[in-house]
Amino acid sequence: MTYQTEPAYAHGTPEKTGILLVNLGTPDAPTAQAVRPYLKEFLSDPRVVEIPKPIWWLILNGIILNVRPKKSAAKYACVWLPEGSPLRVYTAKQASLLEGYLSERSKAPFVVDYAMSYGNPSIASVMQKLKEQNCTRILVVPMYPQYAASSTATVFDRVFAAVQKTRNTPAIRTIKHFHDDAGYIKALAANINEYWMKNGRPEKLVMSFHGVPQYALEKGDPYHCECLKTGRLLAQELGLTKEQYVVSFQSRFGKAEWVKPYTTATLVELGKQKTRRVDVVCPGFVADCLETLEEIAMEGREDFQHAGGGEYHYIPCLNERSDWIHALTDLVMNNLHGWLIEPNAVDLEQGRLRALASGAKR
Repeated sequence: MTYQTEPAYAHGTPEKTGILLVNLGTPDAPTAQAVRPYLKEFLSDPRVVEIPKPIWWLILNGIILNVRPKKSAAKYACVWLPEGSPLRVYTAKQASLLEGYLSERSKAPFVVDYAMSYGNPSIASVMQKLKEQNCTRILVVPMYPQYAASSTATVFDRVFAAVQKTRNTPAIRTIKHFHDDAGYIKALAANINEYWMKNGRPEKLVMSFHGVPQYALEKGDPYHCECLKTGRLLAQELGLTKEQYVVSFQSRFGKAEWVKPYTTATLVELGKQKTRRVDVVCPGFVADCLETLEEIAMEGREDFQHAGGGEYHYIPCLNERSDWIHALTDLVMNNLHGWLIEPNAVDLEQGRLRALASGAKR
């Protein structure tokens, strides 16, 4: 392996702490040409699709990448913002806001940035960017409240793959999950309550999480349990009874059995029951994206109302809410103990080292 040349360094440059927010990823544009390489990178990850590689290669390159990019591009076009992909736009804003909130809490030198597991900006490129800013310590924050091997672990894979290519590796810390974090739960509840204050309350609240194959649970993935715990804690915070909400799972892919109940089937059944109003929230996503804005907000409405249901409301993700950014700030601060060295302490330490170098006594 060839190791990367280290960035130029000037003695006396203060060391910084990097905070790296990482989300799933997005194509660069809502076109088939842009979607295809993104899908190829995403669906080639063995953690995402656990099918024997030779078989999956034929399926992916022979069928999926010839059919799906055009369909996915049309869906992306429905939700694309003037500034770009919703997921990238909101994640960038969250990083910017987090940096501002952290600067109010600590005067230690740090840098906040964001990356995507698939697509741009890549984890490797942003890790290099942090090194160039003399970040000798990096806290990696996957923006997935609930841990899954197919999401959170893919972030860790890419982070440590990038570190393997460096000569002078930074210290790395990771946040595995925050599915039961009090600040996160309270922000979710406040978001929903504020929506209900403006728009009234539903007959049923559907909490839709991203799905995973059933075999993942059977092999020890904790994702399903963490989703259920988030749902239970959120329901408690909202004061809901078991009859007033349901936890379901969306984004099923392929013919294999995935964790149930499926969100689509749940919405169809509620529609058949002539439910007067359903609200859907996605607690597993901290930023709106294709899966929330198109699959849930648009397709979910059609499924529910076509089956005979009444009003359908999608409650947006946390996005740029101040209570959520405060909760994220607390989460980050709690994982930076011992790393954030205030400037005064840095100055004193550098002075001590200079004194030792000049032969002074301790």
